[in-house]
Amino acid sequence: MQPIIYAVGFGPGDQLYMTTQAVSVLQKVDIIVGYTTYVKLLQEQFPEKQFLSTPMRQEVERCQLAVQVALQGKTVAMVSSGDSGIYGMTGILLEVVAAQGANIQVVAVPGVTAASAAASLLGAPLMHDFAVISLSDLMTPRSLIEKRITCAAVADFVICLYNPKSKKRTDHLAQATDLIAQYRKPETPVGIVRHAGRAEQAVWLSTLEKLKEEPVDMFCVILIGNSQTYVKDGKMITPRGYQLESEVML
Repeated sequence: MQPIIYAVGFGPGDQLYMTTQAVSVLQKVDIIVGYTTYVKLLQEQFPEKQFLSTPMRQEVERCQLAVQVALQGKTVAMVSSGDSGIYGMTGILLEVVAAQGANIQVVAVPGVTAASAAASLLGAPLMHDFAVISLSDLMTPRSLIEKRITCAAVADFVICLYNPKSKKRTDHLAQATDLIAQYRKPETPVGIVRHAGRAEQAVWLSTLEKLKEEPVDMFCVILIGNSQTYVKDGKMITPRGYQLESEVML
């Protein structure tokens, strides 16, 4: 029987936000492999399972570990928060399996990504075209990140920023804000969600001109509205373009 590694996106962390497929897979596999922080989240919900972990920035080693275990006859889940195919582990896992020439089937299990989790808490900010951009330059040149931000701003996409600020990377968000501000009004609505779907969750609204002052960190997702986005009754809304008759607006 061909070995299987499931690349599982488990959403924000709580089982309430996991898909039925993700829960089913995590319940049936022999071993769960993941980043140390993610393993701690899942151990509380699947205490009967065996876990293996590696620290941050050891993604290749983590995949190699999963391959090794799978070739020993164990069914493995490689976990990522959010969706496994969006800044997750599916891509590098497929690359490692191919590089080793391992006869292993990789099955991707999608999950609730940070953008959609945050959007649901803010209202409906992603109802039209949007771009998701990570401000981390660990894997992507800063010049390319800046180009993507500028292009998204010019094209009037709603912009969702991941990894906005860390202890070492303190000025990337300010620079991104300045780039976007060349093409958006100062009062453009901005939604910020920290620890979406977790016990520490915090949700608040701001504007583009105030974004630099906001207390954000790596646990935050920032949604910057397009030219049509507005706030109504505490909800951030990006209209799709439907025409409402006056009588239904009463």
